[in-house]
Amino acid sequence: MNTVESWEVSIPLGIIVEKRKSTHIWADWNWTPVGVIVKADPHADWEELRRDDNHICYLAATLFLELHRKDTEALQINLMLPEPELYVVLQENEDHKSKYPFVPHVVTASSYQMQDYMEAGDDIVEKVAMPEAVAALIQAFVEEHHVDEKFIKRRRDKLDLEEQKFGKTPIFAPHPKVQ
Repeated sequence: MNTVESWEVSIPLGIIVEKRKSTHIWADWNWTPVGVIVKADPHADWEELRRDDNHICYLAATLFLELHRKDTEALQINLMLPEPELYVVLQENEDHKSKYPFVPHVVTASSYQMQDYMEAGDDIVEKVAMPEAVAALIQAFVEEHHVDEKFIKRRRDKLDLEEQKFGKTPIFAPHPKVQ
C-alpha cells in the first residue's frame, strides 16, 4: 500500500466473485462480486477458493482501489455509513472463448463513481464489505486531504438585450414602460 502523503493512493485488493446456480430459466449461473481481500496475490487470475454443489468462489483478479483528493467528499460520506462499503464492477468479458463471461473491471469506495457505472446498465455493480484496514487508510487519506468547500450561490446574469440590426426586430425587447 502507498502512504497517505501523496495526492493519490492505490490499494491492491483481490476481488472475490461467486458463481452460483441460477433459478432463472434463461441463465444457468449468476455471477456476483461478494468480497475483497487485502494483500491478495497481485497475479490472481480466477483461482478457485471454495466450492459446493450450488456455487464456486473465485479470487478473480487483483484491482487497485484508487483514492483521489477530489473524491474526499464521497469517501467521507461512505465512512459515515454504519458499515462502510466498497463497490465492485464486473463487465462482460470480451474474450468470448473464455469460460468466465465477466471480468472484474473496477473497485471503488466512491458512491459517486459507482452511480456512473449503474447508470450505464450493462455492468454488474455490487456493494461489498470494506475491510477495517482499508477503512482506516481511507479515513487517514480523507483527514489529510479533505477541504470543505463553501457553497457559493451563483447570481443570474443580467438580461442582455440585443440591438436591432439590419432592420430585424430583436428577439427580446424591453417593455415600452420599462425604458
